[in-house]
Amino acid sequence: EACYQQSDAGNYSGDKVRIRYFGHACVLLQTINTSILIDPVISYQNKIGISRYSFHDLPDKIDYVLLTHNHQDHVLIETLLQLRHKIKKIIIPASQGGVLVDPSLKLILENIGFNSIVTLSELEHIDYVDGEIVGVPFFGEHADLNIQTKLAYYINLKGNNLLFCADSNNLEPQMYENVFNILDPVDFLFIGMECDGAPLSWLYGPLLTKPLNNKNNLSRRLSGSNSIKAWDIVRITKCKAAYVYAMGLEPWLKHIMGLNCSEESIQIIESNKFINLCKDNNIISERLYGKKQWFLPGK
Repeated sequence: EACYQQSDAGNYSGDKVRIRYFGHACVLLQTINTSILIDPVISYQNKIGISRYSFHDLPDKIDYVLLTHNHQDHVLIETLLQLRHKIKKIIIPASQGGVLVDPSLKLILENIGFNSIVTLSELEHIDYVDGEIVGVPFFGEHADLNIQTKLAYYINLKGNNLLFCADSNNLEPQMYENVFNILDPVDFLFIGMECDGAPLSWLYGPLLTKPLNNKNNLSRRLSGSNSIKAWDIVRITKCKAAYVYAMGLEPWLKHIMGLNCSEESIQIIESNKFINLCKDNNIISERLYGKKQWFLPGK
């Protein structure tokens, strides 16, 4: 049974699995042996405004940093440079070569001083002392462009199975059916639901070889899953808890994403529908905001 607790120590020496949500898509997983940080975008300390974790709540060393995809709210150079001295290995999706809209994340990281970079492809895995990290296909959210630098991550941590889908848009449920004929069911699911994303040109316009017409620009968007698509992932993975994250709601994401959601925004409406659907089926669910902490027993 997961329980919510509060603590301010960055290092962890307990016998359980500690999970900390740092806002947006940033989650820290810790055991006495291992620390894993996913998509680090981290707030500075600020006594004004919402409660938050900051750089001061990170451990002295981070064994693995996992990057899901090369968008500025998931790969933030400002944060990575401040964490570089703590990071032992950084795991990234394998990319294709020579495509302007899909630049090599490995080359970018090497040129800012990272020298222990591991590239992972779909269904490849890395074993470590507390379990394994598996690359899971990441559909959608990239405006139908041929971008391959993107992975969801399935992490087994002391017997707990966690799936971090980032902004995956579930365009084809059969893909998840195939994957979860191989992988065990999920305990914790983290899924982004920014389902009304920006048009293609907002992020990729300067990298295209010719201008877009307005129709293609507005129809090819950076969108994640809506409530029905996200529910299919829950159903297929048989997860016990489903958390909506990566919504750009925290104040320290405003300058990065430019979002200003209200209760009438489609992203909030759809994520509310998803949460209610999960609860109606006895699955723990909420939309994360600011910070949260869980402790899970090892199995």
